[in-house]
Amino acid sequence: MRALIVDDSKPVRSILTTALRSLRFDCQEAGDGAEALALLDRGGRTDLVTVNWHMPVMDGLELIRSLRSSPRHRGCKLLMISTEHEQHRIKMAIDAGADAFLPKPFTQRTLFRQLAELGLCEPAAVRSASRGLRVLVVDDSPTIRSVVSRVLSSAAGIERVDVAVDGKAAVEAVRRSPPDVVVLDVEMPVMDGITALREIRRMHPRLPVLMFSSLTQRGGQATIDALLAGANDYLPKPAGSLAEVTATIEGEMLPRLAALCDRGDRASADTVAVRRPSRAERVAVRGIAIGVSTGGPAALAEILPVFAADCPVPILIVQHMPAFFTAQLASRLSKTIGREVREATEGEPLGPGTVLLAPGGRHMGVAAGGIHGRIRLTDTAPEHSCRPAADVLFRTAARQWGAGSLGIVLTGMGRDGLAGAGQIVEAGGSVLAQDEFTSVVWGMPGEVARAGLADAVLPLSQLAAEVLLRLGRRRR
Repeated sequence: MRALIVDDSKPVRSILTTALRSLRFDCQEAGDGAEALALLDRGGRTDLVTVNWHMPVMDGLELIRSLRSSPRHRGCKLLMISTEHEQHRIKMAIDAGADAFLPKPFTQRTLFRQLAELGLCEPAAVRSASRGLRVLVVDDSPTIRSVVSRVLSSAAGIERVDVAVDGKAAVEAVRRSPPDVVVLDVEMPVMDGITALREIRRMHPRLPVLMFSSLTQRGGQATIDALLAGANDYLPKPAGSLAEVTATIEGEMLPRLAALCDRGDRASADTVAVRRPSRAERVAVRGIAIGVSTGGPAALAEILPVFAADCPVPILIVQHMPAFFTAQLASRLSKTIGREVREATEGEPLGPGTVLLAPGGRHMGVAAGGIHGRIRLTDTAPEHSCRPAADVLFRTAARQWGAGSLGIVLTGMGRDGLAGAGQIVEAGGSVLAQDEFTSVVWGMPGEVARAGLADAVLPLSQLAAEVLLRLGRRRR
């Protein structure tokens, strides 16, 4: 069966794609109604379209009405998935032509139950997703503990929420009864979050940990340190009212927790197509372009020291991260690599060994100028809800470096980098993708791998060694 997931939220699209692929759906994603219509017009029969209500360009109601008016698409099931909860709004969606309505936040179980009612999955799938998540919330603020635990406890798919007042209490709680996921503050008395994270990692190397820290200079530095120490993801605490905190938990924390705790069997991942060009087909690498999202700081800290210290070509990195954090990440990576890593600036020339990070909130690309090109920063619209976007970097790298382009797609939610990877391949360049087991979320690299665009799909350590081979160097 085929499904199209339409939502302007990248985390929500990633969660739905993961869940539907576990039911053997062939999935595509779109960020708004107009993009969805274009994909449907180019493709064949689609069995299911999941539709968010509020989106740019064309909202969900417009999309549903358009599909229902088209004879070509009348047979597909339309599932509206939205934060709207009022009965009259649900009725509006059904009257527009939706077959069913699923409120956000949702869980795999509630999604599968709705699909079973639509005749798109077996009841056994609903039973297999029956147990909810067990969450440990660690924060020294009674207010934050209260609001986070209250909102999570009331969400579908959460079985139990425990709390701890500091890092020491968190370590003891994990030792007694490991949860499915930990929501961890950074700055706390007795034992801070980073120390607690390291203790948790010693006991449970793969236990998902989401950092939930304040958006301050000190908090930003500590958050980057936590990500480099092994935290899987982060979410800044809103500085406003409790209503804003509640909205952040419902709209951002819950989707991230669901993505980090995806219980899909990694050993039974979809078969991926790998293209392996012969050595004779390869040309010298002219530049390296890296796209990464969730779990990125730790992945970058692992692979960059292997090949970046004396790299003969420029290295450009798009990490999905707000502007507040990218300068901190560049500073920390500089210390890890032993070579300067900076946020890119408009127009600067690229040279051998240049390592530049896209500034949060701005697209970074490669423009003509000099031997290796120069940096081009733009404020054009986000792509796949991302700015910076890996697709922008990849397609401009393909244009300027041609067959000398080496694209690397690392851990992350969504499908950013897929289209750009295709353009690198069309230009004669090469693409490497991180494997599923070592990825925090196998969204971005998984899309590239399944599309058959990757020369190789490798664990991080082997991926770094492969880059050395492409550069004609040996691992020291």
